Amino acid sequence: MGDYWMLLPIVLPILCGACIPLFHFKKAAARRLYVGSVTLLNTILVFMTMFLIRPQGSFMLLNMAGKLSITFHMDGMGCAFGTLIAVLWPLASCYAFEYMKHEGKENTFFSFYTMTYGITMGIAFAGNLMTLYLFYELLTFVTLPLVMHGMSKKAVFAGRKYVTYSVGGAAFAFIGIAFILTFGDSIDFVYGGVLNQTYTSQQELLLRAAYVLTTFGFGVKAAMFPLHGWLPTASVAPTPVTALLHAVAVVKAGAFAVLRITYFSFGTDFLRGSAAQYIIMAASLITILYGSAMALKEQHFKRRLAYSTVSNLSYIIFGASLMTPAGLTGALTHMLVHGVVKITLFFCAGAVLYKTGKEYVNDLRGMGRRMPVTFACFTVACAALVGVPPLPGFLSKWNLAKAALAASGPLETAGAAVLLVSAVLTAIYLFSLVIKACFPSKALPRPATEYCEANAYMTVPLVLLCVIMVLLGVFAEPLTKILTVIAEGGGIL
Repeated sequence: MGDYWMLLPIVLPILCGACIPLFHFKKAAARRLYVGSVTLLNTILVFMTMFLIRPQGSFMLLNMAGKLSITFHMDGMGCAFGTLIAVLWPLASCYAFEYMKHEGKENTFFSFYTMTYGITMGIAFAGNLMTLYLFYELLTFVTLPLVMHGMSKKAVFAGRKYVTYSVGGAAFAFIGIAFILTFGDSIDFVYGGVLNQTYTSQQELLLRAAYVLTTFGFGVKAAMFPLHGWLPTASVAPTPVTALLHAVAVVKAGAFAVLRITYFSFGTDFLRGSAAQYIIMAASLITILYGSAMALKEQHFKRRLAYSTVSNLSYIIFGASLMTPAGLTGALTHMLVHGVVKITLFFCAGAVLYKTGKEYVNDLRGMGRRMPVTFACFTVACAALVGVPPLPGFLSKWNLAKAALAASGPLETAGAAVLLVSAVLTAIYLFSLVIKACFPSKALPRPATEYCEANAYMTVPLVLLCVIMVLLGVFAEPLTKILTVIAEGGGIL
């Protein structure tokens, strides 16, 4: 019976979100109560399922033909991703209650926003490649209206670009399903991979080529260079959407899918030491440097953070490409840490935009005096992303660098150097914002309004996210132990 519980955190927000347009909420308070209750209830269901019910088996919802089935299963890696989603979604919804007041069409927005929660949980709890692919595709189409919410020319262009990149990437990702279906013992996620040994000895080159194409296919959502172009363009969307895209749902789904196919479908024993491994590793390192360099020159506030996301997502891909348990530990650590840190940074940018209408870096001069809480949180998040100890960004980068040096290959060692260079560039493009906002180079006239902080709907999530960041740093050792167990094939937490 416990296996059925895995469906509830997936189905509840999808159904409840789809019903929002039917209710025609005319009062914001009623809509906030409904969406907030659904979101909190679903988060409670996620944690009850993972830590109390702890289903050990798989639940097959639908068998379409032989190996093809829609199946759900909870393992350690799915629980790690599910925890990130469940913790951040209520905070994101709370923030959106206030922010979306000036965007309009709130019933439509919260309908798709709530459904996205359930679809993302479907990716986390997917028991096989077919299920992952189904929810991965659904995620594209349920988030498209969010990207295009404003329906301006820029928003429509961003939506078209997003869906073109995503559908094109999904076509390449489908190659992985076809090859695993043909050359694998099953399409289930099994630690170590499912390829049949008979085929791996006869079709090595073909299967490794399929892995590369599949990784780049899923890597579209993870914004791997040169397939990253949709992500900065999508920054035109409302901030709750960009925070969702860059921190929790879309980009993390892409990175999570790459981890799945590497460690649970094709298998690292088959891939390690091959050209396929080094192609993906080289692509991730190029993306890290490219994203950092572009963030350094970008003058639009949210797009600078978008290029930062491009860079940091490939930290996760780099960890995956090491193809060792230590590499997977580093990748999982950065997936969690980056999710918390990046949503904080985007929330700060959104607070500035919401209260002042300022969008560009030069407009931030002296803003720290007017929005002290926002820029205090922004400074903490910047320090965390740079990797200042004891904040958690140091932990994730340390785990990745340590895994790279332990692998001891020339490209792996170069990867550790790239992480260091990227950290320096990250410090420059983020702390320059802090200096501009909090320590302007020349005295500014006293503003007519000394303080312009957003209200509690937006500032409380920021403060709570900073608390979570600090806790992740303080409890770095137990967190690393848990993720190490998962990376070595451990089950439910």
